[in-house]
Amino acid sequence: MSSPSATLVAGEAAVAADSPRQPRSPRRNSARFFPLWLLTPAGIVMIALVIVPIAFLLFTSFTDYDQRSLFTGEFSIVGFQQYVTIFTDPDFWWAIIRTILFTAAMVLGTIAIGMGISQLLTRLGTTMKYILTIVLVFAWAMPTVASSQIWNWLFQPGYGVVNWMLTQLHIFGDMTNAAWANNAFLAYTCIWLLIVWGGVPFIALTMYAAQSQVDPAYIEAARLDGASEARIYWTIVLRFLKPTLLLVTILSVIWDFNVFNQIWLVSQGGPNNATSTIGIWAYKTAFVSTHVGTGAAITVVATIMLLALTGLYIRNLLKSGEEL
Repeated sequence: MSSPSATLVAGEAAVAADSPRQPRSPRRNSARFFPLWLLTPAGIVMIALVIVPIAFLLFTSFTDYDQRSLFTGEFSIVGFQQYVTIFTDPDFWWAIIRTILFTAAMVLGTIAIGMGISQLLTRLGTTMKYILTIVLVFAWAMPTVASSQIWNWLFQPGYGVVNWMLTQLHIFGDMTNAAWANNAFLAYTCIWLLIVWGGVPFIALTMYAAQSQVDPAYIEAARLDGASEARIYWTIVLRFLKPTLLLVTILSVIWDFNVFNQIWLVSQGGPNNATSTIGIWAYKTAFVSTHVGTGAAITVVATIMLLALTGLYIRNLLKSGEEL
């Protein structure tokens, strides 16, 4: 014999099963989709400025689009012929090698100098710290076009300040008329200094902000145990900085791999394509030689390489168990 309470529960369940489900109110449905409405303007902008250009780039890389097509609108679908063309061109592989080596040199220089300055900021007084921070922000905020033009003036043959200073040191002889952009090594050095000078402030300030979050108790305990400052930095501080360091490394690789303005404005890829990275080569192919389809294929390959390289860094970051 069932109890009255069990009978009551069973009756309520039967009534609930027999009663029709109440439809959701329009207000509840509108509230459900309200976040999507808020994201619609940003989504439209994203589609217009990112998705559509990427789709057009991929489509163009499978065509013979060139200068003639710009005026007549006529072009043909050639399939993977553009990719076969660039993969069989020795200039493509030399551009890849130059890009990888140049990116590695710029990333290493930017990270090393930036971390050194961040360590210096932790040891300066308040006034000097503010002054150095302002200088770093000013250098980082300067447009690349303006900084490249200033660099050209500094290294200008005949009346450049750098040439004059090097001549006064009497180390390299008379450097007054040295044309930095006409020598492969000097051009690389000039561009490397320019890019590192512009990238160091971001690394320094980011790493300093991360280092400021390290618990001083760990450092004081290590000092009490007799650890040197170098050992404290490498075993304690750097361990806490690892996620931030990996993040700025990824960003530096992306930025330095895609660098264009500084190289083009200083040397235009010369002399004799010595400083022609894959971005410079793609630009020359598409807009100087007017082989737009081939230039699009080069850009697609460069994008795939960059995505693969960035994915490798992110994979290592996730495998290490760290969080960004």
